[in-house]
Amino acid sequence: MAKRVHQPREDAEFDFILRASEVPVLGYFIGTWPKAIEPCRAMDLVVGGIAEEYAGRLTPVRADIARCPRATERYGITGAPSCVLLKEGETVALGAGPLTTAEIREFLDRCL
Repeated sequence: MAKRVHQPREDAEFDFILRASEVPVLGYFIGTWPKAIEPCRAMDLVVGGIAEEYAGRLTPVRADIARCPRATERYGITGAPSCVLLKEGETVALGAGPLTTAEIREFLDRCL
């Protein structure tokens, strides 16, 4: 995974990254239960590439649902992987399931 992707260990750290970011935040939520592991690993690769491509235009944050339960609930995340685009802490768009690079680009280009 790209070094440009933040990985908060808890809700407070997720919130700090969100407040500190001067650009929109792409939060993608992962799960560690058996059926979620492979789709989430695939999203790691996709978001890592997106992080490089959109460097300076967005802050990517990889949040584990189990470690960031308040953020998961706050943004209406119901499964993993899921993505949420946040501007100034407000949800702009939500995407569920494993997304391809093209789908995330479309998602971002429509909303940034």
